[in-house]
Amino acid sequence: MSRVFLHTTDSTREIAPADLPTAVAEGQFIWMHLSRDDDIRGIMAQLSDIPDMALNAFMASETRPRCTLFGDGALINLRGMGEQLLGDNDPLVSIRLWAQTGRIFTLSYRRLGIFDDVVGLMYAGQLHDPGDVISALAVAITEALDPDVAELNDGLDNIESHIDEHGAISTRTKVSKIRATAIAYRRFLSPQRQAMERLMTAPASWIEPDDRLHLQEAADRCARMVEELEAVRERAALAHEGLTDLRAEHMNRQGLILAVVALIFLPLTFFTGLLGMNVEGIPFAREPWAFWGVVAFCTTLAMAMGGWFVVTRWLQD
Repeated sequence: MSRVFLHTTDSTREIAPADLPTAVAEGQFIWMHLSRDDDIRGIMAQLSDIPDMALNAFMASETRPRCTLFGDGALINLRGMGEQLLGDNDPLVSIRLWAQTGRIFTLSYRRLGIFDDVVGLMYAGQLHDPGDVISALAVAITEALDPDVAELNDGLDNIESHIDEHGAISTRTKVSKIRATAIAYRRFLSPQRQAMERLMTAPASWIEPDDRLHLQEAADRCARMVEELEAVRERAALAHEGLTDLRAEHMNRQGLILAVVALIFLPLTFFTGLLGMNVEGIPFAREPWAFWGVVAFCTTLAMAMGGWFVVTRWLQD
């Protein structure tokens, strides 16, 4: 169900959606957060000056961060941490905003994590116009994302400081997950910074100077996070290559050991196979010491070949 917040010179309160036309007629500042179950097209056509092109983009199921101006109004799409549905690999939730003088409409098909915090600011009387709401959302979104980006850095730092061949497969899985998350974040944070910067310089009458400062702060933080995510992506690729090299080196070492064992047993197999032929004339076939003699010869030969491999440093790392 949609929620409507009304700000007057005396107070800020939540009102029923049925009372919204009266508030609009009186010229009060309203913030309406729409639900997917509402008649979004009918509400927006009745209560806002949104063009059809902007309305279609406002209702789109798949969005990227953007800021597009339509006269004195603006369509803004932002992305932030929020509810993640089963089977959905997108870690960021989209919130769509249509802002014009005296009112702002927001729509999110999934719950945005910072929504309650911004509603708290509205109740506290700190949001007086559309610019306040947008800047509060932008700042809250970037503040919520910052710890997650830092966690990606910390996780990669921990992996890089403990890279070894033991557990390389599980470590490579962690590195791949970190890299995939960094790519997913960067995909939306880079255009989100551009959207904030464009809105910051927009010639809209409802954007106050302090709103522009807050948007600049959010855009700068987005730019820093984009740089960190780019570094995480490159470091993750290098860490993955390092783990792959360790794994290949381990397999080469194991293959060398198998080759040495095979080389030792090859002449022994030939010698014992030669003596094991079922033909007449095998030397010492009827001597009581012949078996132990063959064992002693094979043992001496194996030790000699093993010693030769050690001396020639075949088994050294």
